[in-house]
Amino acid sequence: MEISVLLSLVGIFILILLSAFFSASETSLTAASKARMHARAKEGSQRAALVNKIRMKKERMISAILLGNNFVNTLSAALATGLLINIFGEVGIFYATIIMTIIILIFAEVLPKTYAVHHAERFAIRYVYLINFCIKLFYPVTQTVSWIVRMSLKIFGVDIAKATSGSQDELLRGVIDMHRGSGEEVTRQRQMLRSILDLFEVTVEDIMIPRQNVFLINGDLPPGEIVEEVLQSAYSRLPVWKDRQENIIGVIQVRLLLKALRENDDDISKVDLGAVMLDPWFIPETTSLHDQLQAFRERKEHFATVVDEYGTFVGIVTLEDILEEIVGEIDDEADESFTGVKKGKGGSYLVDGSVTVRELNREFEWQLPDENYSTAAGLVLFESETIPEIGQKFQFHGLKFEIMKRDRHRITRVRITPPKAAKKSAVKK
Repeated sequence: MEISVLLSLVGIFILILLSAFFSASETSLTAASKARMHARAKEGSQRAALVNKIRMKKERMISAILLGNNFVNTLSAALATGLLINIFGEVGIFYATIIMTIIILIFAEVLPKTYAVHHAERFAIRYVYLINFCIKLFYPVTQTVSWIVRMSLKIFGVDIAKATSGSQDELLRGVIDMHRGSGEEVTRQRQMLRSILDLFEVTVEDIMIPRQNVFLINGDLPPGEIVEEVLQSAYSRLPVWKDRQENIIGVIQVRLLLKALRENDDDISKVDLGAVMLDPWFIPETTSLHDQLQAFRERKEHFATVVDEYGTFVGIVTLEDILEEIVGEIDDEADESFTGVKKGKGGSYLVDGSVTVRELNREFEWQLPDENYSTAAGLVLFESETIPEIGQKFQFHGLKFEIMKRDRHRITRVRITPPKAAKKSAVKK
């Protein structure tokens, strides 16, 4: 009698260990980082490669693990029930149910899965060969079970073969949002990764320098005046117009102009402006940033003139503008330090009306929509459906807006207060 009891206890203990192994295996294989497993496989790790191979057939993997787990749990419960019936009689069924439920829950489910969540990659790498053996061992049964499941679902009109798990773009954005941590560095990393994905969706129109802000050269001026204006500007390339500003005839490159001046002993009258003026490169405003970046690379140019659907000159875009969409502002000695945003009182921000909504979202990780407008001023006009007066206050998309300055019908400065700053200000009052 004692030997049979001892054997039953040993059997139950072994079965609980096997159940814990199956539970940890399922959790570790699903929780292990795909990126790190892929990287380790590329480095030559056969175990990591096998983990990736197993996860490619997730349905087969889960079926095998669940089969093994349910089998050992059922067998351990049966052994415990038989053991306790022999000791306590019919009431042993009740004792076995309570005891085995607690033991399986704690030691075969919660404990191993908790460990596997925190050591997913280590567990998966260490026991992948044993897991693969179990999958192959249970393969005939799991295939039968899978067929029964598929047929049963089809009866209810569900075809899992046509099911989709979302686009890769959505998956990447979700992973980026999960990249959390304290400090400005982590914030910048998220901003940069999001901006790279946005290159396919954002158009040149969204980031271009609008025509009214472009430093233009009047080609009808005398050569001496043109050279003076070019040398006094802070830009390396300047569009030239003739007759009217919409008629861009070329782009003066300052480097070529300086070279021509040196070759002619600084005699402006001898400089041939046609020789230092490049042909304009016209691009549509609907071009995506990704396509334009590729075009810059292929043509080995840094500057393009943007036109609308009617061929009208509407602005310019440079390689630096696109790169700034990815890495943030790139300041050099010619750039102004003022970017259009200043910190105000109580955690608010004083924002120029011309600052784009995309820049605000990237800088402060806000979620302001920009489908119907591109600037902070446009946002206020669109949402308020009126031309607001100075001092008027609004609340859109969880942020507070106060009109600070206006030039005729154009909003030039607005105070934006985030929710957290507004709450702190209310508490202080």
